[in-house]
Amino acid sequence: MIGGLLFTFWRLLEIITLIPTLGMLETQFTDSHSVLFIVSVLAAAWAIATVLRRKSTRDSAIFVSFIDLCFIGAFIAGVYELRYIARADCTNFSADRRFSVTVDNNGVSGDSPFQLNTDKNCAMLKASFAFGIMNCIFFAITSFLLLFMRRKRDDKEVVVKESYRRRSHDSR
Repeated sequence: MIGGLLFTFWRLLEIITLIPTLGMLETQFTDSHSVLFIVSVLAAAWAIATVLRRKSTRDSAIFVSFIDLCFIGAFIAGVYELRYIARADCTNFSADRRFSVTVDNNGVSGDSPFQLNTDKNCAMLKASFAFGIMNCIFFAITSFLLLFMRRKRDDKEVVVKESYRRRSHDSR
């Protein structure tokens, strides 16, 4: 029972991290981003299907664990394709020496000397890169959980129904 709860928890974490990845990579569909995008689409569908069909997932735990291991390899390939974004600088912080404050009837107003500029596309790619690494770890955890949750042939409950019939040998 605790294994099923842990499996569901980790699968929900996978879904939560896959959906933003889909949204962020959808707008930037290039060759290097397409691997992680396609893997994220397939992994989201797989994670949702295995959560909804938990009982059959437990019955075929070795197969589901194998598919999870395949997704780990696919996520590694997707993260490898986005490796250039790891060293990118997506933000620029600048401080202007000029600072002005105006006092009038409405109060004090002024211009801030500090500016933070963020490149949105770069930040989304960097977040997708991080989510890809996180999903490698999450799919590894669910794969190992499934190996421990698998049912052996001896674990299945066998019900034997015995019935006895009595026949009367009346001579009628």
